[in-house]
Amino acid sequence: MTTPYRLITIAPSHYCEKARWALQLAGVPFVEEPHPPLLHMRAAGKGRSSGHSTPVLVADGRVLPDSTDILEFVQDHPGLPWRPYPADAGLRKEAADLEELFDTRLGPHTRRLAYFHLLPHRDLLLQTVLPGVRGGERMLFRVVAPVVVYLMRRGMNINPESAERSHDRVLGVFSEVSDRLADGRRYLAGTEFSAADLTFASLAAPAVLPREYGSPLPTLEQVPEGMLKAVEEFRTTPAGEFALKMYRDHR
Repeated sequence: MTTPYRLITIAPSHYCEKARWALQLAGVPFVEEPHPPLLHMRAAGKGRSSGHSTPVLVADGRVLPDSTDILEFVQDHPGLPWRPYPADAGLRKEAADLEELFDTRLGPHTRRLAYFHLLPHRDLLLQTVLPGVRGGERMLFRVVAPVVVYLMRRGMNINPESAERSHDRVLGVFSEVSDRLADGRRYLAGTEFSAADLTFASLAAPAVLPREYGSPLPTLEQVPEGMLKAVEEFRTTPAGEFALKMYRDHR
């Protein structure tokens, strides 16, 4: 595993953060190729029969088109300093079940909330989505940004009503995680940092804005008032505090 793999991303994407964090924690060498939203589709679709989502890991002639596929790829390589899933079969299932829960019930809603607040603010949006993007795509995205914003609103159903529903969904998952942590446990599944903890922290990140995130996120001083209020609300829950602690301790 000496040749760096290619990780195709939308840099601020929390699903890409999940994969990026896992690869870095496991010591897997890779080169990240970030693209802006929608302009990522050509790169993400290469070598795949369908789909244009990120992250995509190109490794050893394989194309791994999903963050969970990438964590399983890490798991299958022995001798790494970190593996996502516990060795115990019961704990492994527990971690994988939690990962699936966060992937499906948390990630879509923190993403919608973040874009709901950021899309109206062109400069803040560009600052968030363009880190690491190369010159041609940077210039093109600046030109087509209004069209991209329109398509993102339609494609992700971003409006005040859906954002309010997503806010409630995020609070619901945070409440479940807070209840799970109420017994004083250090991690969500077992006694070591696993895919469950990494996935929750990554997918909660747009709601709590950890400073250690793997791509620059807006600061509390930069975000619009409505987003700041929501972030402060999420941060004060036990689950929000847990997500920030995972970043401080493991990122």
